Amino acid sequence: MGFKIIRKERFSDTTFLMEIYAPEIAKKRKAGQFLILRLHEKGERIPLTIADANVKKGTITIVVQEIGKTTKELGTFEEGDKILDIVGPLGNPTHIEKWGTVVCVGGGLGIAPLYPITETLKNAGNYVISILGARTKSLLFWEDRFKKISHKVIIATDDGSYGIKGVVTLPLENILKSKKIDYIYCVGPVIMMKFVTITAKKYNVPIIVSLNPIMVDGTGMCGCCRVTIGDETKFACVDGPEFDGYKVNFDELIKRLNYYKSEEKLALERFEKKHKCRCEGKK
Repeated sequence: MGFKIIRKERFSDTTFLMEIYAPEIAKKRKAGQFLILRLHEKGERIPLTIADANVKKGTITIVVQEIGKTTKELGTFEEGDKILDIVGPLGNPTHIEKWGTVVCVGGGLGIAPLYPITETLKNAGNYVISILGARTKSLLFWEDRFKKISHKVIIATDDGSYGIKGVVTLPLENILKSKKIDYIYCVGPVIMMKFVTITAKKYNVPIIVSLNPIMVDGTGMCGCCRVTIGDETKFACVDGPEFDGYKVNFDELIKRLNYYKSEEKLALERFEKKHKCRCEGKK
């Protein structure tokens, strides 16, 4: 019983990739969907995006950052070890059309879930520009993979150790000023998605964001992943995880996440400093 880890690859001290044998999930998974796993009988359930799948090999790929108890414990698992439970694919697939020219923006760990979305957009005939952001060069991954599925790739690092110095909104605004963009897809820390949405709105470009609120069961029963979209309450696990960025109440979501997620707090501080903006969720 269980799901065998076929391959493990470390990107940094805290970030790693796992390729897992799960043929039924691999066959049915589509871009934008996620899974929930439990390491053992006493383990908690955590959601992770399906970053890639290989139907022939029967494998799925996840990219994990060691933040909490379960992700740190998962980091101790090696090739040949087994994960007790994996449920998926969950959530709604990304809605893909031939929009024209599309910008795909990924920040930090959000680069992994952005990968299948970008690949599907290019396969649908879109001209794809990818912007990948990280705090520093050592935390960046998959640049080579994005070059294969994008017409152009732009890198931004906060400290300037690689690519453009600054956050992802800097190259995004330069693009929006210089050419017509038909759509934007964005995955990353919530505060990053908020500012990317603000930037998109200045140029009246539609934007889709992928939300990552606290989640327990993945079926809409627990209500932990509720988010305010326009005037409605939605559940990211069954109604999302992707939503129209213009309708997301980012400040409410940031405030809720800051009670639990240290990486969101860190991202909040970085983006507030860069944009000199006060947000409701700031501590």
